[in-house]
Amino acid sequence: MVQSEEKMRKSLMRMTLRQLQIFNEVCDLRSYSRAAEEMSLTQPAVSLQIRQIEELIGQPLFDYVGKKLYMTEAAEALQRASRDIFGRLENLDMQLSDMQGSLQGQLKLAVESSAKYFVPHLFAAFKRQHPEVNLQLTVVNRGQVIRRLSDNRDDLVIMSMVPQDMGLEFLPFLNNPIVAVAPPDHPLCHLGPLRLQDLEPYTLLLREPGSGTRLACEEYFKEKRVHFNQTQEVSSAEAQRECVLAGLGVALLTRHALNLELATGGLIELPVEELPLYRSWCLVQAKAKRLSPVAHAFLAFIRSERVQISALVERFDGKLRAQPASS
Repeated sequence: MVQSEEKMRKSLMRMTLRQLQIFNEVCDLRSYSRAAEEMSLTQPAVSLQIRQIEELIGQPLFDYVGKKLYMTEAAEALQRASRDIFGRLENLDMQLSDMQGSLQGQLKLAVESSAKYFVPHLFAAFKRQHPEVNLQLTVVNRGQVIRRLSDNRDDLVIMSMVPQDMGLEFLPFLNNPIVAVAPPDHPLCHLGPLRLQDLEPYTLLLREPGSGTRLACEEYFKEKRVHFNQTQEVSSAEAQRECVLAGLGVALLTRHALNLELATGGLIELPVEELPLYRSWCLVQAKAKRLSPVAHAFLAFIRSERVQISALVERFDGKLRAQPASS
């Protein structure tokens, strides 16, 4: 018995951190193929690493029931140990950073696509305080952000309209103004103050299902009893903007995506009485999540730098800025 325990200990010592990372991905995503995609590996490579871990511990880690992947008891024990190992490594990283007197590491941030305009400027301001920190930024729609939250893919997430049923902690920190726009030659641009229902006879360019902007608009239309019969669906704010420029319809989208067009008169913000529709951008994390030192610092930055953040996004208000005179 003692001999077999010793043999087990020796074989466990041959397990690599890379194998544990792959194992953690499969646990989080419950899928060999999605884990492979996330880690830029082939599915056979992921299967091989899991098989090697199973040989080392002498027990299966996953069972398939139908098409669904389930963790065995051994996998749950290994996952607990693995989280502890990586948690200790993160703490070591923090201690080493403290010894060097600077915060180091990577911030894994996922953002809803309408936030991608201001987030680089936000991170740049944070990086001025912590030059050794790097950013891994993932831009997806709201539906995919929620999936990433439930899969524990990122350190932190920036989104609006945070789901109330997922045990999330969130910090609202910035307004997201959703406005209606049309090209300058559109009939609505020559009318005075408008109501939302004045837009009904025209084609509305909508984002795809899963988009946060689309959800916000649809809920608002329902509340205001406004109904659009003619709609066209496009899968990004850039595509929406180009379709409006091309004269294919009107659109509601975040003002942050329209800065240049509004400033130069390429698009007109329609003076609709019920707009802008304001939604708050929030910094979001799972309640039980243990944040890395870098994520902690970013959260503290967002919490304490409200004035600086508001000033940062003034560049997206659709007004031309006077260039400083060259001497």
